[in-house]
Order: sequence, then C-alpha cells, then structure tokens
Amino acid sequence: MVSEKIRNMMDSSSFIRKMFETGAKLKQEFGSENVYDFSLGNPAMDPPEIFTKILLEKAADHHMHRYMPNAGYLDVREKVAEYISSEQETAVTANNIVMTSGAGGALNTILKTIINPGDKIIASIPCFMEYKFYCDNHGGELNLVNGKDDFNLDIEAIETAITEKTAAVIINSPNNPSGRIYPKETLDSLAAMLNKKSKETGRTIYLISDEPYRKIVYNNITVPSVMDTYKNSVVCTSYSKDLSVPGERIGWLAVNPVAEDYENLINGIILCNRILGYVNAPALMQRTIAELQGVSVDINLYKNKRDILAKKLAEFGFKFKIPDGTFYFFVEAPGGFDMKLVDLLKEERILVVPGRGFSLPGYFRIAYCVDDSVIEGSMAGFKRTAEKLGLKQE
Repeated sequence: MVSEKIRNMMDSSSFIRKMFETGAKLKQEFGSENVYDFSLGNPAMDPPEIFTKILLEKAADHHMHRYMPNAGYLDVREKVAEYISSEQETAVTANNIVMTSGAGGALNTILKTIINPGDKIIASIPCFMEYKFYCDNHGGELNLVNGKDDFNLDIEAIETAITEKTAAVIINSPNNPSGRIYPKETLDSLAAMLNKKSKETGRTIYLISDEPYRKIVYNNITVPSVMDTYKNSVVCTSYSKDLSVPGERIGWLAVNPVAEDYENLINGIILCNRILGYVNAPALMQRTIAELQGVSVDINLYKNKRDILAKKLAEFGFKFKIPDGTFYFFVEAPGGFDMKLVDLLKEERILVVPGRGFSLPGYFRIAYCVDDSVIEGSMAGFKRTAEKLGLKQE
C-alpha cells in the first residue's frame, strides 16, 4: 500500500500539475484548439536552431555515451565555469561545478548535503511550492515567510524566522510566479543579515539561488549576482526555460569557491548527485549545452506576449504588476477569491493556477509561454469573466 505520508502529499500536491491534468481532459473533450492552457511553465517555443544542429552532431559521436566523473564531463564544466564567471562576476572553475538533472536535481543534491533531520529551509512567499517536497525528501522542513507587497524579499521577516535549525535560505530571481527580480540592494541586505545570523547561531546559513529564468528578462534589467554578494552561496539552474528544452532535464549547480567548508560541501554534493540516482546528468545533453553557453530563445518573443496580455488584461479591469522577467503574470483575483476566479475561467476553458498554489491566495498565475493562438483565443473568455465579476473595463 502507498504510505500515509505519500497519500497526504498527493492530496496537497501541486496545483500546477492538477490544472495541467485538467487541461488534458478538457482537450480530449473539446479539442486542444478550444482549450487555452496557461497552467504549466512548459515552453511552446522551439529551441534555437543551433541547438538541434549541435545535438545531431553530438549524437553521432559514439564515444560520448559512456560514464563520466560524478560531477560531469570536465570539458563541459570548464565551458560552463568560463561563462558563469562573467555572469556571476566571480572567478569560477570546473571544480566548482556539478552537472545535474535539471534545477530540481541540483536543488535536491544541495539540500541532501546540508540538511540534518529537523532542519529548516526558509523561502519567501510567493514561491515554487515543490521546495516543500524537496526539503521533506531529506528530513527538512520548508519555513515560509511573507514577502513585501511588491513581491520583494522582506529581510526582517526572514531574519525573524532564522533559528539554530536554519540550514539555508532559498531565493528564486526572476521569481516564479511573480516575475520579480530582487534588486542588488535587497541582496546586499540579505547577505549582511545572513552573515550576522550565522555568527549568532554558530552555523553557516547557505543562500541557495534557484535561477532557471535568469536569461528571461525584459528592458535590459540586470539580475544581480548572488555569488558576488554572499560567499556562502550556491547557484542552481537549468536550461529548460532559456533553451526551451524542459524535457531534457539538464542543468548545473555551482558552489561559491570561497564558501566555508568548501571541500566538504562540494564533495558532499558530488556524492549526493550519485546516491540520489541522478548520476549522471545526461551525456548527450551535457555535450550539447557545452557549445551553447549564453545562447537562448528570442526573449523578445516572450516580451511581445507579455505586452499583448498586459494591454488586454488591463482593458478588462484586472490588476497586476508587470513582470521584470520569467514568462508569468501574477494577477490579483478580484475580491481575493482565487479559486472562484480559477473556476470561472475554467468554464471558459481557460486554465490558470490559483495563488494558493504558491502559498499566496488572492492571486492567480498565467504562464504565457504558449502559442500566440492560445493568447488570442482566450481573450473573449477573459473578458466575459471580467464582466461576470463586475470589473471596470477601460
């Protein structure tokens, strides 16, 4: 029989996946062209053409399908390190990099490495709620704190939540679901506070930065470097979003080379990458992304989708903050009733995720990494829903 713990997890599992599964049923009933699915951050955009070209070249190399070091191919890690040294404004080498099965694999390896039974990991609301399950996987507990009204981090709230049991703080910038990019001043304040609390508690508090949306930013906004800000930092990412290859499960983890207890930390991560069963990140994908450092899909295409949605949603009377990055809108649910709003949209065969799926009821998330036809086809349904709710239309 399935354990009671897993049954409880299934009951409280991701609203994102639940809406995605609802969408699959509706598409069977009404046809996929008549269902407007904004539930899952599953990019509909094709990868850059160069991705396919390099993939085919690498697949033809019969020597590349063998086992490799647990951290990944050395030459791949060298290329990743060279690129992120510039991106993170920190000198990084191949020895600081572990190739992983996506950002989820990276997060699980670092959490398994640092968590003792009963430890706490802090994250700011709203956030990706799979963090809760990742922490539980390794005997830890996710401790959520409120963010500010503009979705920035509330440093005082994080500080108040820290105890001797706190192992790390997870941040996600650009943020899913809000699209917020945490400014440099916020990260500086966070770093100063974590340094102070690490001394007070007598325990190193790590800062884990989950960065799969780093390249999906608009208006030339810069995503500040976590490594350059706080020495006890670990960066986790994937190529799922910026290369539009989420099914390939390829990413990496980078440990700040000046982190305390560095040797034990990196060796523990490499061990966990193996014993969790993630060994190794797919060989074909490692070889492919090695040639694609800095490459991404055309971000202007996402910006155009964002701007079209922003214009129409505002016309219909919905309230929201324009996202700095990602491909999500986090929209206020009229009256604060996110489930009512989600159900009304479902009647129009429009699928979105309630804010409570990110631990912040009163909002709903729209994932606009979809074909333009989905956006265009949904507009009449959004308008009718706004009218039902009595929103003031422009």
